[in-house]
Amino acid sequence: MSTVLSDRINNLSTSQTLAMAALARELKAQGKDIISLSLGEPDFNTPDFIKEAAKKAIDENYSTYSPVDGYMELKEAICRKFKRDNNLDYKPANIVVSTGAKQSLYNIAQVMLNEGDEVILPAPYWVSYYEIIKLSGGVPVEVPTSVETDFKMTAEQLERAITPKTKMMWFSSPCNPSGSVYNREELTAIGKVLENHPQVYIVSDEIYEHINFSGTFCSIGSIPGLFDRTITVNGVAKAFAMTGWRIGYIGAPEFIAKACTKMQGQVTSGANSIAQRATITAVDADPSVLNEMVTAFKNRRDLVVGLTKAIPGLKINVPEGAFYVFPDVSSYFGKTLRGKLIANADDFSMYLLSEANVATVTGDAFGNPNCIRISYATSEALLSEAFKRIKEALV
Repeated sequence: MSTVLSDRINNLSTSQTLAMAALARELKAQGKDIISLSLGEPDFNTPDFIKEAAKKAIDENYSTYSPVDGYMELKEAICRKFKRDNNLDYKPANIVVSTGAKQSLYNIAQVMLNEGDEVILPAPYWVSYYEIIKLSGGVPVEVPTSVETDFKMTAEQLERAITPKTKMMWFSSPCNPSGSVYNREELTAIGKVLENHPQVYIVSDEIYEHINFSGTFCSIGSIPGLFDRTITVNGVAKAFAMTGWRIGYIGAPEFIAKACTKMQGQVTSGANSIAQRATITAVDADPSVLNEMVTAFKNRRDLVVGLTKAIPGLKINVPEGAFYVFPDVSSYFGKTLRGKLIANADDFSMYLLSEANVATVTGDAFGNPNCIRISYATSEALLSEAFKRIKEALV
């Protein structure tokens, strides 16, 4: 039946994070004791003050279509948040609210990319960047990094990757999947390179900015000379445990924001009205309300890094943000474990699922075939049990 479907969909890869999560759920339904460390979803509840704001919005009958680019009150709140947290001076005309940050990214790709335009992706990168760019006619250009360099692209690597066809650079900080956080010095060096290439626009995915253990955070748009070329993407899914509320947003040059609104108006129109009203309360909140959750994630990070280092053959950095580790498992390639040949990270991840009943995601999905992604967005007890099983399966 694939001949009936479009080439567009036939050439689109399935999200491997969602595919592994679905497989884990299927195995659980069969009665297997699966510990899923595959999805990037906080295991906390949405804070009560945000839920109360949603209830209030229902009572106040916010049940009609919202403006395509978001309620003005929400866009004003997002501007306040950008100034408070990121030293970015956006106006409401620069803001577009979408059905999750993923739609924000898709809008950007659709309005910015023509066939053959190159987009630089420091690898590893979030799994959907590659396919969204490809779907929009762009050509992803991967810049490899490794555990030894903390999975960060250097300014020199960026310079070498830029060609006359380069239109954009996309990256996340804190990074999904590596947890790496670019500091101001590193972003300034990248900015120096981009000074010589004014045609290159930047997409900065900052959805994990508040789940950050480094003590500081720098938005690349705040680097001198880069504000007018940067599209800052954020949302409330990760920091406020609102994944199901589906609210993301961008701060962008006004002509790009208008183009994204035009695109969204033909696809989904405005985002969920009740979720938008609740998001006003979320982004206006002092980030200190997140301290308890961030501390819990840092404790889990420390636990997981220690447990990973205790397993022979796994190499790991110490991630400064998000809630993932991205160990290099390549020392197991070519080995046979319990009668199964481990040829690559795909095999390694599937081996852990079948032999340890632990679901992870192959690093190949994120542009790094030597690694796997492990989410620690679950309890310390489950994490300890998962790593006990992993170690037993590998030793």
